[in-house]
Amino acid sequence: MDRKIYINGAASISAQTEEEIFLENAKVFQENIFPAREVNYKEHIKPMMLRRMSKAIKMGLLTAKQALTEAGIDIPDSIIVGTGEGCKQDTEKFLENILNENEQFLTPTAFIQSTHNTVGGQIALDLKCSGYNMTYTQNSASFESALIDAKLQFTEDMETRCVLVGGVDELAKTSTPFYNLDGQLKGGKINSSEVLESQSGGTITSEGAAFFLLSEIRTQNSYAEIVDCAIYRIISEDKLTEEISWFLKKNDLDIEDLDVVILGNNGDSRYDHYYDQLQGGIFKNTLQLGYKHLVGDYNTVTAYACWLGAEILKRNIIPQQLKLNAISVKKPKSILIYNQYLGKNHSLTLLRSL
Repeated sequence: MDRKIYINGAASISAQTEEEIFLENAKVFQENIFPAREVNYKEHIKPMMLRRMSKAIKMGLLTAKQALTEAGIDIPDSIIVGTGEGCKQDTEKFLENILNENEQFLTPTAFIQSTHNTVGGQIALDLKCSGYNMTYTQNSASFESALIDAKLQFTEDMETRCVLVGGVDELAKTSTPFYNLDGQLKGGKINSSEVLESQSGGTITSEGAAFFLLSEIRTQNSYAEIVDCAIYRIISEDKLTEEISWFLKKNDLDIEDLDVVILGNNGDSRYDHYYDQLQGGIFKNTLQLGYKHLVGDYNTVTAYACWLGAEILKRNIIPQQLKLNAISVKKPKSILIYNQYLGKNHSLTLLRSL
């Protein structure tokens, strides 16, 4: 991709605040399902609108507006959102109404807001943006799909100057606990700070949102470049190292040139071997960071990882509580994000400092 794409603004909401991450005082959770932190949405969203919004819409709209404010942009050319499961809270409300009302006298509001493209639509309505608007729902590759589309917008449409792209997923009271039924979540006593050392199956889950204002124009607000992104639906362990090496080489990097790798270890002993292989092999001399023990795992958690990588490049600070090995990097210039979930949807995202 010839045109360079810069991050001119970014914002996130997760189970931890920025201060808790970068000041080394992250919260520890004792449950396998825990919510994102509470935010004063009234400062940015009208109270009348808030009453009708699920948490996914509130988190998405707030982080989108914060990213735009940081970039100094009022209206983007395009809005692209990734969400694995959409507005689950409104979906549950609608299904409960069907049961309670015997399929009669249903109000349409919950149905309208239960569709996966609701977050992108609400952002567009609030910003009065009539440009390209797309939502991707590809499970744990949803954010990466949105990010690839954003980069394609710059490549294929020479008039595109800035794109708002993000990922968002929320918890729901009834449907989220279903993950316990097929072993996706850990059972027994939970301590989130120790989850990456766990020898059992399953992980912990949460919710969150992260949005980015991407632009081909480098400004004084720019603090990182999104170099490339790739998705592999299925990849064998013996081919993983080869694919990562090829991905880096395609972007003019050798393994030795990579400063930091952010890995998606989540404590699920059935699938963390993908990361174990890399940690003891191709990345053994690279600073390794983990984050899911702090914010949980969910379909678009890689949007948070991308925000985290951009913030590290912006602040030139690497929190100790993220480190998975003892290698020291004074001033990181390149960060690779690798993730997979349940052995599928492997993704690579490369960030570079300016």
